[in-house]
Amino acid sequence: MRIVTPAIVVALRAHGEHGAVVRLMTPEHGLQAAYVRGAKGRRLRPILLPGNEVEATLSARTETQLPQATVELVHSRGPLLSEPLPAAAIDWACALTATALPEAQPYPRLYEALDGLLAAVEAAPAASGWGSAMVRYELLLLAEQGFGLDLDQCAVSGDDADLIAVSPRSGRAVSAAEAEPYLGKLLPLPRFIREGGTGNWDEILEGLALSGHFLMRDIIADRSAPVAEGRSRMVERMKRAAGRS
Repeated sequence: MRIVTPAIVVALRAHGEHGAVVRLMTPEHGLQAAYVRGAKGRRLRPILLPGNEVEATLSARTETQLPQATVELVHSRGPLLSEPLPAAAIDWACALTATALPEAQPYPRLYEALDGLLAAVEAAPAASGWGSAMVRYELLLLAEQGFGLDLDQCAVSGDDADLIAVSPRSGRAVSAAEAEPYLGKLLPLPRFIREGGTGNWDEILEGLALSGHFLMRDIIADRSAPVAEGRSRMVERMKRAAGRS
């Protein structure tokens, strides 16, 4: 096996005295794990940061063998790691990708969405500029894993207008008329999720509550606690930022 591909570093785990197993999100080959010699060294350590874009060469003698990889830096997002909120967003998006996806299955839409999300975090002056992209990435990941929400029409009436909420059990949208008696039990459906564009702070936080409910129920439920803690840390920092805006 030999693969030469652009990739996004999404996780790194020390292995042996000097090396590490890196997980890379690639456009055509999905999530790939590989051993990198010298990963702890001065040259490679700043390259193998989650969120960085690299050019990777993976090779293995057999399909069952863990590939070895060499990587060259294409674009570093290391400077963002000194900023608490962008750092939390990058850590969460990468950890979610590394945790939720099976290896070696292509997810080209997720690769493009992750690449776009990380670029937005880097470019936007505040989380209000990339928060909507984070919500969309989480919802897309749910859909790609078979847990997509049904937001096209009301679960009760079948109407496709004035959808304002989502059932936390079925993941189906509910119209304003049908939702009124149950508003305390339903999850808000921000307008930007269906109509596109970006949301304001309130809508972004509502969107994160929506996607987070189903992520924690269907994707992260049986995963390690630190993955969920990373998301909680990001959301709390976003709430503090919203309070200051």
